Amino acid sequence: MEVEKMDENEWKYHGEGNQSLVVSHCQRCVVLRFLKSPPNQNKTPEEILHHLQNIVDFGKHVMKQFFGENYVHHGEIIQLPLDFVRQLCLKIQPERPECRCDKDMDTRSGYAMCLPNLTRLQTFRFAEHRPILCIEIKPKCGFIPFSSHVSQEIKHKVCRYCMHQHLKVANGKWKRPSKYCPLDLFSGNKQRMHFALKSLLQEAQNNLKIFKNGELIYGCKDDQDCVSDWNELARHLKPFFFPCNGLVSGPHCTRTVVKELIHVITTALLSSTDTCRAGDMKTVPISQGRSYCEASAFNKELVRNGKHKLESSGLPRGCLLYKTLQAQMLDMLDIEGLYPLYSRVEQYLEEFPEERSTLQIDGPYNEAFYEKLLDLSLEDDGTVAFALTKVQQYRIAMTAKDCSIMIALSTCLQDECSEQRPVVLTSKSRFTFSVSVLDLDLKPYESIPHQYKLDGEIVNFYLKNVQAKDDPVMSNLFKENEDCTLVLHKV
Repeated sequence: MEVEKMDENEWKYHGEGNQSLVVSHCQRCVVLRFLKSPPNQNKTPEEILHHLQNIVDFGKHVMKQFFGENYVHHGEIIQLPLDFVRQLCLKIQPERPECRCDKDMDTRSGYAMCLPNLTRLQTFRFAEHRPILCIEIKPKCGFIPFSSHVSQEIKHKVCRYCMHQHLKVANGKWKRPSKYCPLDLFSGNKQRMHFALKSLLQEAQNNLKIFKNGELIYGCKDDQDCVSDWNELARHLKPFFFPCNGLVSGPHCTRTVVKELIHVITTALLSSTDTCRAGDMKTVPISQGRSYCEASAFNKELVRNGKHKLESSGLPRGCLLYKTLQAQMLDMLDIEGLYPLYSRVEQYLEEFPEERSTLQIDGPYNEAFYEKLLDLSLEDDGTVAFALTKVQQYRIAMTAKDCSIMIALSTCLQDECSEQRPVVLTSKSRFTFSVSVLDLDLKPYESIPHQYKLDGEIVNFYLKNVQAKDDPVMSNLFKENEDCTLVLHKV
């Protein structure tokens, strides 16, 4: 497809993150991704090209090895006429959220990444002209730290997501905490997974979005209030799940449609549609970590009912959730154990700054980079090489903890289905589907100090404002000495 010959009016604003901005074509299933930078800090075209090439190489040579050929779409770099890029920038600027306008879209280099639009991914030819439903889930971290470096026992009991919810609500990020707990979704137990997905639908925050033909119909837009009207969602979904309109309207209809949606999502997440080298590599034993979170609403309900054990069915080895969890668990030391190793690398770079490129901190992200990630040894020999390996594994883990899973669905007739096509059945419909993963840019090396500081803030806030309220002894202790939170920091 010759993008440069298309009119800029055929493209629309799709969304953006901290580093890049994405536009999608109104008819074709492609998106363009442009880098962003603060005003007056524009990079040279060569620097832009190098940055984009690193992103492509990281997806192609590293993350594709962990997740699989069909799950990762690394895209390709293209060069566009500068006039086209500038006109496109002017067209989409009014649609950008004000909070994102502190950085400008790159209009000087002409370089962009061309990627498939995963909200409208067409896997099979017969589905080209049919409505496409897409669910985007940001599952977050699916395990509790098992590292001996953890200084606060609460981190061995309550997952980071559940603790962080309380700090985000206190800071005004969200109005109320979500009942979603990542450990329930990653459990492989369908009852827990259904509860997790229902919780996401009730309080989507920025962890769930639903698209219909590429248009957002449910979820949040960049710090705006979430669209959380289940009745409106059911109106959009009803033609997919009950095409003959045999279901009456009302609350029962809404509940039934949502239940069908959750069933489809669960089935797709547990499906195995790809193989990759990560399936054969030495993996981190998932059993090392606790399989449930004490703060999970599902767990609390069990305790209230007199049950004290959560069943964890386990994830099928080939499914995307399993591969995501394996990549996340490369964080074997926790940030508390990792930070001293980061400091070791930093000290080395202060003495030998010219070694930064040799250590591949900023790339190139090639096969050699990937091979170094496979060393899961935890025996610290005091070398910079050991420290750097753990730092790079942590960066991969953080990337996997913040990725998004896209589930694209299209209805299909019985005679269109075959053994080669993944299909999920509902009470009245059948869907062919594809599962993909995106947001796989490697987390910055420089963000590690921020992660270390944030981890302490999350834990201290939870201990002081949540756990202390449930523990009279702890509550009195905090009342007597407001400064006692200092002792919670590892020395």
